[in-house]
Amino acid sequence: MTFFSVFKIAASGMSAQRVRMNVISSNLANAETTRTPEGGPYRRKDVVFMPVSVEKEPESFGDYLRRMIFRSSESEGVKVLEIIEDNKPFRKVYDPYHPDADEDGYVTYPNVDVVEEMVNLLSASRSFEANVTAFNSAKDMVLKTLEIGRA
Repeated sequence: MTFFSVFKIAASGMSAQRVRMNVISSNLANAETTRTPEGGPYRRKDVVFMPVSVEKEPESFGDYLRRMIFRSSESEGVKVLEIIEDNKPFRKVYDPYHPDADEDGYVTYPNVDVVEEMVNLLSASRSFEANVTAFNSAKDMVLKTLEIGRA
């Protein structure tokens, strides 16, 4: 693994967590949205990640055989595969004076749990910070290596 692959892995992690934070922010902003353009309440969204495989040059038969025997697969980071909607049921709250109340007086609210979203936001933020730290550590190592070469 080279220093540049460390930069690439950390950058992909930061990018993926930024998308995750944006989706969580959207969930929080729409936690009380009872009517959307599609009809019905807002439905919570979540991000699905997948590893990014290393694109290798054509390998010899021996390298291919070793990789298949030991099942070693390298990854160079992560990417957002898709943004999915959560299928958890909506919340029903009795409020007969709300404009979106049904004939029984219940309002259907989004399936967004604000506490859960705040925990997810904290987790995404910490993951982003960890990737920044890894990036900066690799940068510092490269700079130290260059200083050794000058001496």
